[in-house]
Amino acid sequence: MEIDTLFSISPVDGRYRNITEEISKYYSEYAYIKYRVMIEVKWLQCILKNKKIVGVEDNLEILDDIYNSFDVKEATRVKEIESTTNHDVKAIEYYVRESLKKYNLDKYESFVHFACTSEDINNTAISLMIKDTLENVVIPSMQSLISSVKAIAEKYASMPMLAHTHGQPATPTTVGKELAVFVYRWEYILEKIRNIQLKGKFSGAVGTFAAHKIAYDNVDWIELSKDFLNLLNLSFNPLTTQIESHDTICELFSYIKLFNNITLDFDSDMWIYISNRYFKQKVVETETGSSVMPHKVNPINYENSMANIHMANSIIDNFTNNLQISRMQRDLSDSSNMRNIGVMFAHTLISLKQTLKGVNRVEVNAKVITQELDENPEVLAEAIQTILRKNGYNNAYELLKSLTRGKEISLKDIKDFVFSLDIDEKDKEKLMNLSPADYTGLASKLVNYIK
Repeated sequence: MEIDTLFSISPVDGRYRNITEEISKYYSEYAYIKYRVMIEVKWLQCILKNKKIVGVEDNLEILDDIYNSFDVKEATRVKEIESTTNHDVKAIEYYVRESLKKYNLDKYESFVHFACTSEDINNTAISLMIKDTLENVVIPSMQSLISSVKAIAEKYASMPMLAHTHGQPATPTTVGKELAVFVYRWEYILEKIRNIQLKGKFSGAVGTFAAHKIAYDNVDWIELSKDFLNLLNLSFNPLTTQIESHDTICELFSYIKLFNNITLDFDSDMWIYISNRYFKQKVVETETGSSVMPHKVNPINYENSMANIHMANSIIDNFTNNLQISRMQRDLSDSSNMRNIGVMFAHTLISLKQTLKGVNRVEVNAKVITQELDENPEVLAEAIQTILRKNGYNNAYELLKSLTRGKEISLKDIKDFVFSLDIDEKDKEKLMNLSPADYTGLASKLVNYIK
């Protein structure tokens, strides 16, 4: 279906449509209808196949065609029915009933939506939509970002770089180690995201299987519901109200927010590194950095990413603050909220793509990094005072504070001070040969802790 993005209200469907379009396959009004049609069909097949209920021996797999061949035309038909029912799930039920006639199975029409409440269909569809969006779009984008930053971290694992604490020159590190910190953090949270097992509820009007039992009390409905949800790769939630409680969905979204926050932290650091010329941005000749300053190459990808993370996380906050709360058995507030899950995924995806684009456009500026190390020999004060402590100096910290704090000193000043010290000769030789570029500890080895 063609969409004129110039008329889109939201930028996720307008300006950034080329990035977010892949999500619409899994999270959109069309997708929501299609997933629920699939749930209705699969439940009908489950009911009809059960020998204690109907025990149909006909080829029921043919009904898979109802959702496999589902397209915009069919979705439009569902919306036409909804215009009469004013109830989206009832419209889907009537659509599936109508579709049975194509396969000469309309005699089983009464078993469509059997013993179901709308939320049995909705919660399972939404969980599958979330799973598929994650597995097919969001997680691969997360992994691409991690892999790209990991490659740079490994390439520059041993390249010395001045660290900064409180924005001030601090003990040297390496380019690779600083980037590996983000990779390690991302990998930890991504594993949490991958391992979340979303729950499903399929137990009727108020979660008691009342209609099920009154109709067929010889059926183990709890096991049947559990098996049905497992067939959908969802975990069975046995204790619910009319709605699934959304606890695991909120847990998942909290992890996505954590991942986003790590990306936000990375974006911020990269923005500063570029500002300090630690990284240079590759120039694209056809692009313009400023409408008036021709020289500008702005770190816009990181800025764009940060803005979209703030949008995604604000939506997640809304979810986690509201989805777990429902008046009595249920109210419709969760339904309206959950229709915006795709918007959250869209903003998250935009941020991932923009950060990745930014990463792919930078290169290390070795000249500036080396020069800054050479210009800050005072960062060796930590190394010297530690050796002095080793050699029994009780006032080691104070000596180095007096020598270096708030002062501009040269490497020669440092060496002259070391030369005057009464310490072990091997320790003195070690300090005399030390430069900021050599003082990176085990930074390069630490990079090996990323997967």
